[in-house]
Amino acid sequence: MSDEENEESKEQCGPDGALNLPVYISPIAVAFNLPGVDSLKLDAPTIAKIFKGEIESWNAPEIAEQNPDADLPDTRITVVHRNDDSGTTENFTEYLHAAAPEDWTDEADQAWPSKYAAENDKGTSGVVNTTQGTEGTITYADASAVGDLGTVEIKVGEEYVPHSPEAAAKAVEVSKQVEGRSEHDMAIELERDTTEAGAYPLVLISYHVVCSQYDSQETADLVKAFESYVISEDGQKTAADSAGSAPLSETLREQPRPQWNPSRFRADLTT
Repeated sequence: MSDEENEESKEQCGPDGALNLPVYISPIAVAFNLPGVDSLKLDAPTIAKIFKGEIESWNAPEIAEQNPDADLPDTRITVVHRNDDSGTTENFTEYLHAAAPEDWTDEADQAWPSKYAAENDKGTSGVVNTTQGTEGTITYADASAVGDLGTVEIKVGEEYVPHSPEAAAKAVEVSKQVEGRSEHDMAIELERDTTEAGAYPLVLISYHVVCSQYDSQETADLVKAFESYVISEDGQKTAADSAGSAPLSETLREQPRPQWNPSRFRADLTT
C-alpha cells in the first residue's frame, strides 16, 4: 500500500491500519530471442540503453565487451514492452532508475514511457509470445513465463547474477522495511542497486494486505490460519510449484511470525 492507502485503511482496520505481508517473490527476467545465444551478461546501464533504443545491434561494443566469448550477430535489437499498466513494468523501471540513474532518468511507473515506444503487447503472455516469434527481440517478464528464451545475468557489484529463486529471495532478505509504518507492517523497500553477492534485485514482491484488527474473532482466526499457511514451507512450495514464484527464504518466513503468535495475534486482530 502507498502511504495514502495506508492512512485510508484505518477507517476499516482500526488505528494501526492494514498490514502489508510479503508472501510471494517473482524474479523478473530480461529475456531475448537470439538463436545460438542462451545467456548474456549485462550491467544495468547497458540494459537501460537497450530499452531506450540507444544500443541498436546485438554486437554493439557495450554488449560485446561484457560477453567476449559470445558469438554476437549484427542483428538489430527490437525492444518489446508491455502496453498495459503493469506491476512488472513498474518494478522493471524502478530497477533501471535505481541501478542506472544516469541512463534511465524516468521514475518508476506502471505504464511504459511513451517516448521509448517500440514493439509492444498486452500482458506477460503477449510480450513473451512476441519475443518468441521474432528474432533479435528483447523483453522483460516474470521469469517463470519466459520458456526457452535466452536470459540476462545482471551485474551486481563485481559479479553477474542469473535469476533464480535463491538469488531473488536473497535480494529481498537484504533489503529494509519501509519506514514510518506500524510495528508489524512488513512492506519492503527493495535495494535495487545492491552490491550483495549472489542477490538478484530485479524482482517483484506480492503482498497480502490484512487488517490489524477485525470485528470478529472468527475472521481473525481464519486470517491467522490462512496467512500462517501461506508463508509456511509447504505453502511456499505449493506456490512455487504451481506459479513459479521464488519461495521466501527461511529468514523471511520466520520474520513475520511474532505477530502471528496466538496471544499477540488475537490481541491485534480483535476489537
